[in-house]
Amino acid sequence: MLMAGAVTAGAVLLGSPARAAAGSAKTGPGVIPLPDGFRPEGITIGGGPYAYLGSLGDGSIYRADLRTGEGRIISTGPGTPSVGLKLDDRGRLFVAGRGEGARVVDARTGEILASYTLTTATPTFANDVFLTRRTAWFTDSYQPALYALPLGRGGALPDADDVVRVGLSGDWSQVPGEVVNANGITRTPDGTALLVVQSGVGALHRVDPRTGVTHLVDLGDAAPLTNGDGLLLIGRTLYVVQNRQNAIDVFTLAADGTSGVFQKRVTDPDFDVPTTVAEYHGTLYLPNARFTTTPTPDTTYAVVAVRR
Repeated sequence: MLMAGAVTAGAVLLGSPARAAAGSAKTGPGVIPLPDGFRPEGITIGGGPYAYLGSLGDGSIYRADLRTGEGRIISTGPGTPSVGLKLDDRGRLFVAGRGEGARVVDARTGEILASYTLTTATPTFANDVFLTRRTAWFTDSYQPALYALPLGRGGALPDADDVVRVGLSGDWSQVPGEVVNANGITRTPDGTALLVVQSGVGALHRVDPRTGVTHLVDLGDAAPLTNGDGLLLIGRTLYVVQNRQNAIDVFTLAADGTSGVFQKRVTDPDFDVPTTVAEYHGTLYLPNARFTTTPTPDTTYAVVAVRR
């Protein structure tokens, strides 16, 4: 296991969890409205009752109060998409920017603290992000690679040229062109590897963070994770959002993440192509991306809350 304080290359890249899962009591509304035309995709929740969401439209960041459903734009977007995002315990949002790489935003002031070109390869689609104490990991849906931003002492952000590229190999078979491959990302329960869902083929991969070698996770007789999107790991329970299926498939994983057993499928009549998932006090929160609805400035969007 890669423990905090270890000095191996893998430990520097993977590290220990950025935070533990939250508690157990549901509060707040079941559906949280977002601004018309917002086009949400990613969601993240920190230690308090606030969800942060990014816009696929102009990249703005919205903060919603989970208790009241009220919210506001905290960072006006750069005019390019915000896809997956995660909040660290220093109040910084790490944002995947599709073709624009990644940026780090101060969740209090909305200031952009840093921007990164993750790759010069084309096409590229920085899709999702996962944080450990020492690394921000980004998936690229159009390239067979992960990108790591190594964090320094005290969480110091790296320089622009410190991005680490980890090519995917082993069981990974990239579908060429502008097809969604690597999407959601998390880690194995024991912290020894990463887990990445490959959307187009419905597969879950265990990835060695030092080498990029992948192995398919044995999920038994479970159906393929078609349109697999956001991943959330709580203990040994893995939640896999399948966007156009309007569902979350739930698995219990082996500690090392090499296999999993299907437990249940979670659906809700309010789901409308949910993409990603975050948890607070025993409740899962999912933004409706509504990919099957033509977006307009008046299109309505919302976050749906369901019990774990």
